[in-house]
Amino acid sequence: MPEGNTPASVRGGAISRADKLNTRAAGVVGLAVLCSRVLGLAREQIFAALFGGGRVMDAFTIAFRIPNLLRDLFAEGALSTAFVTVFTRTATLQDDAAGWRLANKVATLTVISLSAITLFGILVAPWLVALLAPGFDPAKAALTVTLTRVMWPFILMVSLAALVMGMLNARNVFGMPAMASSFFNLGSIVAGVVLGYWLDPHFGPRAILGLAIGTLIGGGLQLTVQLPTLARQGYRFHPDLHWRDPGVRAILRLMGPSVIAASTTQVNVLVNSVFASQLGDGPTFWLTVAFRLMQLPLGIFGVALGTVALPLLARMAATGNMAAFRSELARGMRLAFLMTIPASIGLMVLAEPIISVLYQHGRFGAHETAESAGALRFYAIGLCGYAALKVLVNAFYALDRRKTPMLVSFIAVLLNLLLNWIFTRKLGWGHRGLAFSTACVASSNFLILYALMRTHLGRLESGAMLALLAKVALASALLLAICWTGAHLLLADWALQAFWPKCASLALVIGVGAAGFFLCANALGISEVHEIAGAVRRRLRRAVS
Repeated sequence: MPEGNTPASVRGGAISRADKLNTRAAGVVGLAVLCSRVLGLAREQIFAALFGGGRVMDAFTIAFRIPNLLRDLFAEGALSTAFVTVFTRTATLQDDAAGWRLANKVATLTVISLSAITLFGILVAPWLVALLAPGFDPAKAALTVTLTRVMWPFILMVSLAALVMGMLNARNVFGMPAMASSFFNLGSIVAGVVLGYWLDPHFGPRAILGLAIGTLIGGGLQLTVQLPTLARQGYRFHPDLHWRDPGVRAILRLMGPSVIAASTTQVNVLVNSVFASQLGDGPTFWLTVAFRLMQLPLGIFGVALGTVALPLLARMAATGNMAAFRSELARGMRLAFLMTIPASIGLMVLAEPIISVLYQHGRFGAHETAESAGALRFYAIGLCGYAALKVLVNAFYALDRRKTPMLVSFIAVLLNLLLNWIFTRKLGWGHRGLAFSTACVASSNFLILYALMRTHLGRLESGAMLALLAKVALASALLLAICWTGAHLLLADWALQAFWPKCASLALVIGVGAAGFFLCANALGISEVHEIAGAVRRRLRRAVS
């Protein structure tokens, strides 16, 4: 229905039912994702301290990456995005019962198809490892194959967890789905360490099998903790093999392009793994450490905004309210930039002390810290592009323009291959070049999609975007000065400092830098700062009361 023909009661009623991209909902998701990211950091800290940053963790990283890639491609990428779009449209234009019937059909299809994929993956694991890590020696490759076969069922459990998350998000329930991945991290940490100790008390190569089994236990927890909340929403699972349904067909049509478009970053990370496997022992895990730290602010801000935006933008598009669609899409991207630009600066300037505090324990030493920090600096360059893409790609799906992100992602993958070859083979930058390539691709992907969306909508409040970026640049200059000064006065000898003095110095620099940035942003009149501050104050008042 065109915007002009949409009844005012429909447009106003939709917005009054939380159709606006509200900071409160994004804050709920942000806090939950923050918890998950912190536990994810703890998980890798523990594993790095126990096994170091060499060949054993390289093998585990590649083995986990294979099913994890499929999770991002089909579960948390294509399936989740397509399902939320169609499920929301079905429930909005028909009723809840129609939405639940569609959910049963999709859940049944997911169980059957991914069970078959899991069995196939276990059989072809040696060929997959040879393809994705051609630089591994025979012993390292054999360990990777064993771990891959153990962890393959992870894709089934996490795909179902993502489907449940999609149902809850479409019902405007965001907290528990976002917290579910925290249970994955808890389960994999506790079960992995206990089983690893049982297999080898000295945590040699044999103990890594315990971490693989713990990953499966964590995946099971991620699914089961969401089921009570879904049941309270009125959902009851019934196997349904009637897949000749318009909703199922719509989801499958969306999934095809989404498989490529929604997970370009993960595909490029996998390509990086092929290059990293040929750089010796360590680079594969160093890149993982750096990417995890880059994802911490991305998960708090970008994923939170993208998660809330998808059902919101889908409802606006379904009711034809394009004026509100443009406004909220632009606002979501402005919030993404405001929250990730200072994070990027902090990660680049303070890379070594951050990784030293978080990871330099046990078998993970100063050399591994320096190498991981080099990658983190380059990854951080693309952080803003990553965060804005979380919102922008979902807007294309809400408009049913699924082919556009797909075509752009083809360009991104080809660009990543070219840049990887240039930075590693021609310039000799090693794993740092792989991180820089990923950042360049993310930024290019965003700029192309932004230009295409602006052309499609006619306008996208670009003036407000540029005004915000100019003010953020001024506030960021102050942040940069504070971080650089702190790094040279308090953290110059980070490799020699004891843990607690180094931790206190780092916390002081980050705290002063963040305060300086937001005070400066507030003085410059950035309205989004007031919005974020108000949301934080409301949450603190609720916590106290």
